[in-house]
Amino acid sequence: MKNSAKLPSTFHSISELHRALGLPKPFHPLVSLVNYGDISVAPSALPTSLILDFYKISYKINLHGKIKYGQHHYDFDEGGLSFISPNQIIAASEDEKDYSGYTLLFHPDFIRSYALGKSIKNFGFFSYSANEALHLSESEKTIIVGIFENIIRELSASIDHFSQDLIASQIELLLKYSDRFYNRQFITRKIGNHDLLSNLEQVLLDYFADEKPLTSGLPTVQYLSDELRVSPRYLSDMLRSLTGQNAQQHIHSKVIEKAKDYLSTGNLSVSEIAYQLGFEHPQSFSKIFKRKTSLTPVEFKQSFN
Repeated sequence: MKNSAKLPSTFHSISELHRALGLPKPFHPLVSLVNYGDISVAPSALPTSLILDFYKISYKINLHGKIKYGQHHYDFDEGGLSFISPNQIIAASEDEKDYSGYTLLFHPDFIRSYALGKSIKNFGFFSYSANEALHLSESEKTIIVGIFENIIRELSASIDHFSQDLIASQIELLLKYSDRFYNRQFITRKIGNHDLLSNLEQVLLDYFADEKPLTSGLPTVQYLSDELRVSPRYLSDMLRSLTGQNAQQHIHSKVIEKAKDYLSTGNLSVSEIAYQLGFEHPQSFSKIFKRKTSLTPVEFKQSFN
């Protein structure tokens, strides 16, 4: 059987992953920071795909070659920061054979008693694809590496009453800086993101021109992200940085624009327009239309008579 056909290997604990990587036991069973240079197992001996029951934040330095990011390829020799949440499938990439850096591993139980245990779900980049990694400037790299070094010092020292609080606060600091740096990345890649926005508009135009709403309903965020080859969360965050709307809101705006065309130029009833646009129930269409325009579809239609 080919490797690609094998089921992913699941690692339930950080200690289990350490053993697979040929590393000594972690200093703490619920958190570890691994230097890629310390891994003694050859890449070919590792699983081609795996699932972790814990968080993984990796900073890979000196990646060679080009990596696809959205619809384009970029040189990422400066390295990238990627985020994996529990139970996501991690697949090895042929483009990532030669790199150095760090991987921070921490179990949800490590932060469960902290505010971060609840707020971590708000950091959307844990849902981004690997090709949507965060790529750091030199000054940003200094900050991130400094946080990793703080965590290493805490883990290497004798564990005391303050250790978990300090490490948890460093993890939260790392995530907050990453949130800031992702916002910067959306800005610096604005031209590429405008291309992505243009492609999105074309996908939506084609969807309605081909009358797909009649058979498939309203376009979904998942459908659009699949067509554009980006993750749904990345698509929403990119759109929010450019337009102030997430992907679902953007879809609704386009649906309302299409509805206005039907209402102002045709003889279709409100119910017929609702079905033409992909709504199962006309009431749902009327509710969204009024929320967006402050008018009911009937009131809008009458304004053109």
